[in-house]
Amino acid sequence: MKDNLNIILLGAPGAGKGTLAEVVISKFKVSHISTGNIFRQEISNKTELGLKISELIKNGKLVPDDLTVEVLVNKIKDMSGGMLFDGFPRTLAQAESLDKFLSQQGKAISAVIYINLPEEEILNRLSLRRTCKNCKSVYNLVSMPPKQENVCDKCGGELILRSDDKPETVKERLSVFHKQTEPLINYYRAGNKFFEINGVGLPEEVSGRVLKVLDSI
Repeated sequence: MKDNLNIILLGAPGAGKGTLAEVVISKFKVSHISTGNIFRQEISNKTELGLKISELIKNGKLVPDDLTVEVLVNKIKDMSGGMLFDGFPRTLAQAESLDKFLSQQGKAISAVIYINLPEEEILNRLSLRRTCKNCKSVYNLVSMPPKQENVCDKCGGELILRSDDKPETVKERLSVFHKQTEPLINYYRAGNKFFEINGVGLPEEVSGRVLKVLDSI
């Protein structure tokens, strides 16, 4: 068993990052570092950072790089063990800040996993994705359907097609993703810790490819 792996997980909406994160966390016992979860926690706790983030979101603005990095560093500065970064970094500036912080801590990124999936496959997947209205659990009508149609296995809530999973919205999200991520991919590809994984296939097939890479480092 490998200890203290620090992994970055990159992939477009619909690439299966959530399912993959669960598998990696379970096997390697790393902490799940999700900026979305951290933001929600800060907002819920009404911290100074949380109030700043809440104000930005209310006004329809993106959380700037410096504030995103501040929130993340505040969360991980006293953590021990390995980490899986999910949804961070999103920009080149965030990547550089993360490398600098980890270096100051005597740590480094062990692997950058990029799940590459054709756009038509993403559109197909998201059109089949359903999300629980209550607990936000995610299903796929073909590869991971609920036991009962339109009913969440976990809490019994109604399953819905989210507005941002509709084709016209997905295309816009993908455009933003590629614009943000291309510089990141070039940045990490320049090192020897970047691994591009074919995201086509069943979740267990993709997970198998990723675990094989992580076992090899």
